[in-house]
This record gives sequence, C-alpha cells and structure tokens, in this order.
Amino acid sequence: MGRRSDHTREELRALFVAHGHAHLGEVGLARFSGREVAKRAGYSVGTIANLFGSVDGLLVAINSRSFEIWADLLRERLAAAGLDCPAADRIAALVDGYFAFAERQPELWSAIYAHRLPDGMALPEDDRERRAGLTRIVEDEIRTVLPDDAPDVPRLARSLVAVVHGHCSFVVTGSFALLEEPDPKGAALARVRESLAAHGGQ
Repeated sequence: MGRRSDHTREELRALFVAHGHAHLGEVGLARFSGREVAKRAGYSVGTIANLFGSVDGLLVAINSRSFEIWADLLRERLAAAGLDCPAADRIAALVDGYFAFAERQPELWSAIYAHRLPDGMALPEDDRERRAGLTRIVEDEIRTVLPDDAPDVPRLARSLVAVVHGHCSFVVTGSFALLEEPDPKGAALARVRESLAAHGGQ
C-alpha cells in the first residue's frame, strides 16, 4: 500500500483519475468501484474522500477527463480535414469525431450522460470549464457556416449536439440495427446540414 507522501495532492488526484478512467472504461458506470480504483492506485479507499469528497466527486473528475479526450479527438479530425477544406466537410469531421469517441469508448461515453450528481452537489467550476472546451469547438465550427448575424449560435450548437447524440445513442445501444438503419452517422449529418441550411448556413 502506498503512502500519501509518495505523491503531491495533484499527482495523487491525477493518479486516481487515470486508474478510475481505465476502470470505468472496462466495466461501465453500473459496476464502477471506488475501492477497485484505490486498489489499483495503491492507496486506501478513504483517499478518495480526501481528494474528491466522495466517489461521485471522483466520477465527476473522470468524466471531465473524458470530455478532454473527446475534444482532442475532434481537434484531430478537424486538423485532418484541413483549414482549406469546405466548411461543410469540417462539420462532417465533427460528426465523425462524435461517433468515433462513442464507438471506441462506449462505457466512458455513456457514463458522461448516465452519472447524476447527488442532491446538493454542484459541478465544480473547474470541471465545468474543462467540459466546455468540447462545446466551444462545435460552436466555432458552426459559426463558420452561418451568416455573421446568425442569432444564438450556442443554443443552436447545443441542439445540434443533441441531434447527433440521439443518433449515436441508438448506435451504441444497438437500436438502429433493430430499425434497420444502414447509415446512422450519415443520417445524423444530414439532419445537422438541414438545420444549418434552415438557419442560412452554407
């Protein structure tokens, strides 16, 4: 069993988040165990309370890390598309990146939406900011295809994310297979393009 003095507080938080992220990706939220994470980190389970306040606090930090990884994937897809490609192709790269994360890491992706904060527990501002990075990427790309005077881009971006999320959720759960939809990602992109066109998009 490790000693707390082996790491600084920030190093220890990072250690628990790394082991917790791996564990969550393996077993999913329903079977997530703070005790197992502490065991993997080499510390007592009480360390979770000292560092994160509770297992829910640890899950918040793990999910925030998932958001950061997801945002990095979107940036990679956009970089691969290139700055000179048509804006519509960059929107396609965003949709592709959304599906890619969910399909590669279904348990991590599902946990983002399945985890609920207990009554009285607010999302820390630092975690709120870390998660907002993904939304800002989407908003920035949507602005490039809409007229300069397009109203309330953040609200539209959230709605379009919800559209893609719904299609992606059906893929992860297998529902689209039952519906015999051959191209859910293509369907999601079509709905996004239709909405952008309705708002004056290119």
